[in-house]
Amino acid sequence: MPRGANLPVIAAFNETVLLDAIRRSSTGMSRVELVGATGLSAQTVTNVSRRLLGHGLIREAGSAPVDGPGKPRTILQLEPTGSYAIGVHLDPTVITCVLLDLESTVVEHIRRPAPVSGDAAATVEITAAAIEELLETSGVDRDRLSGIGVAAPGPIDSHTGVVVRPPLVPGWTDFHLRDELTAATGLPVRVAKDVTAAALAERWRDPAGASGNFVFLYYGTGVGVGMVLAEQVYTGATQNAGDVGHAIVNPDGPRCYCGRRGCFGESVRPHRLVVQAIQDGVIEAPPGTEFTGGPTGTEPEFDVETVEELFTALIRAADDGDAAAERILDRSIRDTATYVSNLAALLDIDRVVFGGPSWSRLQSRYLEQLPQRIAEIDMGILTHPVSIAGSAIGDDVAAVGAACLVLDATFSPRSTLA
Repeated sequence: MPRGANLPVIAAFNETVLLDAIRRSSTGMSRVELVGATGLSAQTVTNVSRRLLGHGLIREAGSAPVDGPGKPRTILQLEPTGSYAIGVHLDPTVITCVLLDLESTVVEHIRRPAPVSGDAAATVEITAAAIEELLETSGVDRDRLSGIGVAAPGPIDSHTGVVVRPPLVPGWTDFHLRDELTAATGLPVRVAKDVTAAALAERWRDPAGASGNFVFLYYGTGVGVGMVLAEQVYTGATQNAGDVGHAIVNPDGPRCYCGRRGCFGESVRPHRLVVQAIQDGVIEAPPGTEFTGGPTGTEPEFDVETVEELFTALIRAADDGDAAAERILDRSIRDTATYVSNLAALLDIDRVVFGGPSWSRLQSRYLEQLPQRIAEIDMGILTHPVSIAGSAIGDDVAAVGAACLVLDATFSPRSTLA
């Protein structure tokens, strides 16, 4: 836990130190406990807590008895309504907006279909309208907002808020997302990769209980990995860490658009599984489909809505016992196990969390099979087990993480994305 200092010139830093300590305690803390936890003097804790109470960021929540003589100690807790943040997840298929309070509880959320065209300007227009509706429905005053966080497909330029060249959304290349959304809403905006936001959500929502070394395997239109190492979200030199799509998991696998075979991202992304299902006769191709596009020159290129519909049909067929459908999904599980085993050995992590827009449909099958598949690949390197779990936050994890990006930057003594 970060330690505070007693110099008046860094009072704002000490406020975030106290807020962070209180947030990490599930039941709140007394002023005496805060002295021990933060390294601040008793007088500094008293002064800082008085300011936080005045700002409405914390509240006095009853008292706790002490051992021996003395009066009970007053417990300080976060005041959930003290501040809010909006999180936006821009997925090629859906736009998700959430409103979080200071305890990172979702107060309100809205989903809107992404424009089929993938047009960036249209996406911003829909997002801005959804944010206005979110505020109107919740009744939260704009003055109580700390800002907007956006989880976007990478790569991004974190300094300028530009989406650089997302491979699955080519219409967004070099799009000034931060500036455009700020202009549309009048609110400050922060931008992060979707996988980074998802990892931050898991870390922020469970600061005391979560492992300090885990990865979030994000499963959406594509796949990616968010990493928490030594209790900090790891973002890399340019905040673009986590692009795992071209790690080879099966040299005999499908050809990727990069020209190689068996890339992890191509092997398990919904579009690939859907194409395989059509080729194996599991599901019917949409009328007029021609196998003339794709990296091999023989495969169809579907829009995101069509992929979603066909992917759901594939999952339904597997759940109904269709052997060919089960083989397709089980092959993706084996490829995922290969990748996770390598990642666990590389980073010495003890926990892998899965989530994202496409995850819920796969969750039961993956969680049932993946631990055994990983055990079969045991390389004799790890000295501890690796737990596998689905995100407790649900399908909105990237949007929640985007809002946590704002809370983290505003109220943490040391931003995990700094």
